[in-house]
Amino acid sequence: MSNLITRAITGFFFALIVLGSILMGDTVQAVVFGVFLLLGMWEYARLFQNTEYKQIPLLTTVIGAYIYTIIILLNLRIIEATAFYYSIYSLVFIYFLVELWRKQKQPIASIGVFVFGIVYLIIPFGLINKLMTEDENNFPIIIGMILLIWSNDTFAYLIGRKLGKTPLFERISPKKTWEGTIGGISFTLVTGLLIYYISGTYSPLFWFVAACIVAPTAIYGDLLESLFKRSLNIKDSGKILPGHGGILDRFDAVLFTVPFFYLWYLIFNTL
Repeated sequence: MSNLITRAITGFFFALIVLGSILMGDTVQAVVFGVFLLLGMWEYARLFQNTEYKQIPLLTTVIGAYIYTIIILLNLRIIEATAFYYSIYSLVFIYFLVELWRKQKQPIASIGVFVFGIVYLIIPFGLINKLMTEDENNFPIIIGMILLIWSNDTFAYLIGRKLGKTPLFERISPKKTWEGTIGGISFTLVTGLLIYYISGTYSPLFWFVAACIVAPTAIYGDLLESLFKRSLNIKDSGKILPGHGGILDRFDAVLFTVPFFYLWYLIFNTL
């Protein structure tokens, strides 16, 4: 019960910061989410501190900050795509040069871990900002996506605690159950329709399909991070959010969901 209360309090203030920054516009959103990204990059690099693929947290975070800034400028059409691509290549090759001077047992694998961090963290955060800059509705579409993710996460957790008996993926996440998963998906579908009727944006079809996409991708995002942590023999990515762990623990579902949600957004707008 104590842990549940801690989770609820932390979740409440976290939600205020996330949703508040989005409602205040794409500039505030970009800054606040940029802070989340930097904390996430630092956590990601720290995950591998006791492995053969040890990262350099400061360098990883600085490079991440630079790439994210370039993506924001690209989304705002302040710079051209060419500058973005060449900046990325230059920074990645700087990291390659750094590996020449480090005495790593697995330098190629270490580079792979770094590049994966770029794909896993920075691209989804960049897509969130892109949705912010493209969407002109009074109800930001990215809030709808986040509400769907939180609905799935919250009800899967609550129903799993109360009714869960059948393991979903015991090898990776023993506490996740089919009962919780089905409950989370069901409430996510209901939330999708509620978002339409409350906001009046897009259509029931858009939000229903979005819910069908978000529910499984959010689950897989959670399982993917569980796979990382189990492989590295750690419990949480960090301790910055009491009851939830680290930034990666809180954004795991978002990171995996955003690319699929954005793809559906593009498809829907071409129909």
